Amino acid sequence: MKHPTRVNHPPEIQLPDDNRSLVAPIYQSVKFEFETVEETERGYRGERPGFYYSRTSNPTVRQLELLIAGLQGRDDALATSSGVAAMGHCLLALLKQGDHVLCFIETYGPTRYMIRRLFARFGVNHTMILIEDLAAAERILAERPTRLVIFESPTNPVTRIADIARLTAMARKHGALTVLDNTFAGLHNHGQYDIDLFVHSLTKFASGHGDVMGGAVIARLELIRAMRSDFITMGAVLDPHAAFLIVRGLRTYFVRRREQCASAMRIARFLVSHPQVSRVCYPGLESHPQHALAQVQMTDFGGIVTFDIRGGAEAGRRFADALQFFAKAASLGSTESLVMAPQMLRPRDLTPEQVQLSGISEGTIRLSIGLEDVDDLLTDLAQALEKAAG
Repeated sequence: MKHPTRVNHPPEIQLPDDNRSLVAPIYQSVKFEFETVEETERGYRGERPGFYYSRTSNPTVRQLELLIAGLQGRDDALATSSGVAAMGHCLLALLKQGDHVLCFIETYGPTRYMIRRLFARFGVNHTMILIEDLAAAERILAERPTRLVIFESPTNPVTRIADIARLTAMARKHGALTVLDNTFAGLHNHGQYDIDLFVHSLTKFASGHGDVMGGAVIARLELIRAMRSDFITMGAVLDPHAAFLIVRGLRTYFVRRREQCASAMRIARFLVSHPQVSRVCYPGLESHPQHALAQVQMTDFGGIVTFDIRGGAEAGRRFADALQFFAKAASLGSTESLVMAPQMLRPRDLTPEQVQLSGISEGTIRLSIGLEDVDDLLTDLAQALEKAAG
């Protein structure tokens, strides 16, 4: 074997059956080989276990899919390259021309764009209402055949809580599938409810370190099987190395979540008592309009604290610029704390009336609480609020 051949056919290292790696290897390979053409054909037809091509399936990605499906209390999952890809693939796999979607003003901006603009071009209709308006939801579902009910809980950014039991019961009664973007609540929340499909941005709390992107759709086996071919063909698959990093991040998921939620509660209580703050949106606060519902539905209240600062957008700008330990950056759920000033939060695709209904004001600020010492964060918030006041 000459050297140019050798470097393309390196020695295989096989572990003995009783000798295993505690951390699964990264299968950073596009292609997988069977011993014979016959076995390759069997594998391609799904008649035997194994892997053929990483756009179809990959061992590292598959480990992640099965892990998150189990955490969410469902059978299976499909991982994608981002959370937006997960939602987009889900909608493409489930919708057709003439279908109707019920969605909500509080829906994540890119999801609103897909429903209202992208899918509208292909003949998909929608109705958009407030997440709290269950009477309107019941009326719409009764009057119009609906394919999907798409919602979030808590909502981004003002943490409104959907009444999941009532909403899913309505959808089931009228033959609609429910799709819950569960990114804020996390993989360990809401699995007890009759939700058909969970969508997650794994970029956020699952990865937890702000260094990798990914998304997933989690559902019962028959729904995943029905969507798998569409997902494979559309091609926004998760890279094996990204899947490995997310699996690694999930090892500390519950430790991070516990610390972030505890710090978020302390910060929310601090903000409630501050004269420069006019409103605090955190489901763990007794003053939150749906605190009792959040207590019933969730095992924790999350790491996102949203508040309104007195003085509006300019005060919000001064506040964000004065912070030392909060990065002015998008996303959430990372080990570092993040701030989104009013200028970064304003939804530009909604009418002024819809913006008002959404609960986002001129002074709304969103905090994603990281793993810094909470006393340092409180000190930082206090000095920034003082500077914002002028």
